[in-house]
Amino acid sequence: MPFIFLLSLLLSSAVATADQRDCDETDLTDSVRSTDLHNTFAEYPARRTFFTTAEQEKKWLADMSQRLLSILPKNSILRREQTRLDLLRTVHYEASRAGLEVQKMLAIMHVESAFRKYAISSAGARGYMQVMPFWVEAIGEKEQHNLFSLRTNLRYGAVIFRCYLDIEKGNYYRALGRYNGSLGKEKYPRAIFEKEEKYWRWQP
Repeated sequence: MPFIFLLSLLLSSAVATADQRDCDETDLTDSVRSTDLHNTFAEYPARRTFFTTAEQEKKWLADMSQRLLSILPKNSILRREQTRLDLLRTVHYEASRAGLEVQKMLAIMHVESAFRKYAISSAGARGYMQVMPFWVEAIGEKEQHNLFSLRTNLRYGAVIFRCYLDIEKGNYYRALGRYNGSLGKEKYPRAIFEKEEKYWRWQP
C-alpha cells in the first residue's frame, strides 16, 4: 500500500524536542482512522498476517514467539503464549500494511518499550511503540483511540514511522532518527540495527 506523506516530528520516546511539522496530517489521518480502531475492537489482535501461506505464518509465529519469550521479564503479560502470538500477528499485519520491514518494527519495539504494553517515557510516550499522545489529538479520535490498546498503538507507530521513512526516501537510518527525535545522531539507529541483527533477523 503506497503511503505519500509530508509530516511532523516532535518528541522522542525519551527526550522532548521542539515541535517540527513536516508531515501532512490529512494523509496520516486517513491511514490511521479505520473501523478496526474503534474502541470496541482496538484491543483485539489482527485476525491475519500478510504471509502467503499458513505454513509460513505458523513457522514465523513459532520462531518469533520463542525469541520474544527469551527476553521477557518474569512478570510480563507476554509470557502467556496466546498473548505473544496475538502481539506478533498484529505486528506483522500493521507493519506489512504500512509497507515496513516487520523485523525492524520488532526491533523498534524492543528498544522503545522492551515490549511493555503500558510503558510510559519521561516525555509521556506510550505503549509498545512509544507513541506521543499529541498524535491522537492531531490525527486520531480522542474519544476512541487509546494508545495503550494493542491495535491502536501499533497502527499509530507504524503509520508515523512510514511517514518518516517516506520523507527520508527509504533511508532507515534517518527515519529512525526522526522517530526517536535524534535525527543526525547515530546512537538510536545503531541500537535498532543491533537489536534486529541479534534478536530478530529471520530467513523464511
